[in-house]
Amino acid sequence: MKKVIIGLTGPTGSGKSSVSVVAEKLGFKIINCDSIARKATEKGTQGLKALCDAFGEDILNTDGTLNRGKLAKKAFKNAESTKLLNSTILPYIVSLVKEEMDAERILLDAPTLFESGIDSMCNATVAVLADTQTRLKRIISRDNIDIQSAILRINAGKGDDFYKENADYIIYNNTTPDDLNTQFEEIILNILK
Repeated sequence: MKKVIIGLTGPTGSGKSSVSVVAEKLGFKIINCDSIARKATEKGTQGLKALCDAFGEDILNTDGTLNRGKLAKKAFKNAESTKLLNSTILPYIVSLVKEEMDAERILLDAPTLFESGIDSMCNATVAVLADTQTRLKRIISRDNIDIQSAILRINAGKGDDFYKENADYIIYNNTTPDDLNTQFEEIILNILK
């Protein structure tokens, strides 16, 4: 069996983690780039040092760990800041992702799949999209934040057109989990042909 790497992406709150669950049931190793980003920014890492150099030492908690809320406020205030965040931390994340690629079937859950260049390692790319109201509800519930903070996160990300132009496949996640599963399974069968 040839190695298959699928890149999964989409805007925040679209439901990528639901797709990851389906992929895992289908025998894929899930590499969650958000988890890897946390590893890349742990206390004492070069990634965290680079973020401090870019955004200032005040993004740290008193114990020297990253204060994600403070970083988010600085990193998502405008497109330029978000670009700085990505260019600063993505090289560290990509390096750690490469270390994890030790399975025949891999699903890379990567919010910044195209921006990081990781898509070049994939056999196919899939973007999950959902309408804005659905995404807002998911983000508020998932991150336990207010609507203004959720809107900031949505506005800091790319629009649907970006994903439609770049991804090989699109999944619309506005309805039921069964519908999501069906869409993704059809895509997997197509990729594995």
